[in-house]
Amino acid sequence: MWQGWQRLHREWGLPDVVQMNVLDKNGLLALYLKHHYHIPYFIIEHWSGYLPANFAFRGGWHGRIMRYIAKHANSIMPVSNVLKNAMQTCGIENVHWQKINNVVDDFFYQPYIKEPRTKKRLLHVSCFDEKAKNIKGLLRATRKVAEKRQDFELVLVGTGVDFEEDKAYADSLLFPNGILVFTGELTPEQVCRWMQQSDAFVLFSRYETAGVVLAECLAVGLPIIGSNAGAIPEVVNSQTGMLIPSEDEDDLANAISFMLDHYQDYNTALIREHGKQYSFAIVGKQLMDIYITISNRK
Repeated sequence: MWQGWQRLHREWGLPDVVQMNVLDKNGLLALYLKHHYHIPYFIIEHWSGYLPANFAFRGGWHGRIMRYIAKHANSIMPVSNVLKNAMQTCGIENVHWQKINNVVDDFFYQPYIKEPRTKKRLLHVSCFDEKAKNIKGLLRATRKVAEKRQDFELVLVGTGVDFEEDKAYADSLLFPNGILVFTGELTPEQVCRWMQQSDAFVLFSRYETAGVVLAECLAVGLPIIGSNAGAIPEVVNSQTGMLIPSEDEDDLANAISFMLDHYQDYNTALIREHGKQYSFAIVGKQLMDIYITISNRK
């Protein structure tokens, strides 16, 4: 890191402001630059380790150093209010807090035409981390729905540490043919295509700091079934979808069945309007305003 800074300094000179992503040892360089060159720095935070459901914030000397770096930052910008509250519970203090949204690629905002299908389509996209995403709970709830109707499919996009285990578990549930589709890992453009060609999105997470996939769904205009966990209620409301209790598989099964019959009642244009706040243009302007404000504050 020090060698990288020396090269940067040699070739580009001193920066006007430092942006650090995630509070960690990289903050030591930001702290050095502020003390020696009076260059302001701010922190954008999206780490889920502050959340009670995934608590991993370290104490001892490491925690004290992280709190010191945070306290001397010119601003801290978590990606959700839930994350801000969790950070403060961990003793992270700062005078200036400001929420900043994750961004969604521009192609999610492009117009599209839905292709005709014989089945209704639910979509799930995640990193297949069972502790966080509760894929098995989603599969069990979907299996309950499939006992009563087979006019739909659930497409699961992504890969991760628990992918093979979750896929094997899905096989053990003996779904009727044609209900489940596992695509594996896809490019962002391919994920966008699946969202455009689906009828609703479902996320049964145990915790979320923000949920980029939810913002992508809004950009596309796709209604969401989401668990009432972490930052999901900051994204999902009565206009953009449905909230159900985390871990309540019966409620999820009922929500899935309801959404399959009522997804067309959601206003796609209104959902897309909610999604504009995650665009490069909007978030980029917010960041530029912050750069200018912090530089002037210096």
